[in-house]
Amino acid sequence: MLSLTFKNLWARKWRSLMTAVAVIFGIALVAGTYVLTDTTNQAFDQIFTTDKPVIFAYHGYPYLIHRLTYRRTNHDNIHVRGFIEEGTTTTPFDMTVLNELDRYHLALEAIDRVAGLAEKVPEVIDALKAKLIRHHDYVRYYGEDMPEVSNWRWKR
Repeated sequence: MLSLTFKNLWARKWRSLMTAVAVIFGIALVAGTYVLTDTTNQAFDQIFTTDKPVIFAYHGYPYLIHRLTYRRTNHDNIHVRGFIEEGTTTTPFDMTVLNELDRYHLALEAIDRVAGLAEKVPEVIDALKAKLIRHHDYVRYYGEDMPEVSNWRWKR
């Protein structure tokens, strides 16, 4: 039986070799992940800080970012806004509003997350909430985005 095993391995030597290489690389990758964890954690902390709020506007399901950041130092301060399956057939910008990924919701989120900022800028909060109400009414009445949204262009 053992000779038959070696005979089959020799007959498929390239496949056997490539399988061995794949297993070795797989083990090295897992081992490298454990060895390099401190290095990647330090880089993550340098980019995203260890004590400041971080807001991700992610065009996908928020749980994916939460899974990637679960064991990071600043996990409790990482807030992800993404697809929450809200919406219907409507305008492109209204879809972002319904999923709370628009500029107004993100600005409100940032104001809420920065300690002491909400008390300093109540008029900004009121203006952003008024924009959301105005947007809602405009889209429901005209069936298109407000001109300030649809005509907006990057300035050079």
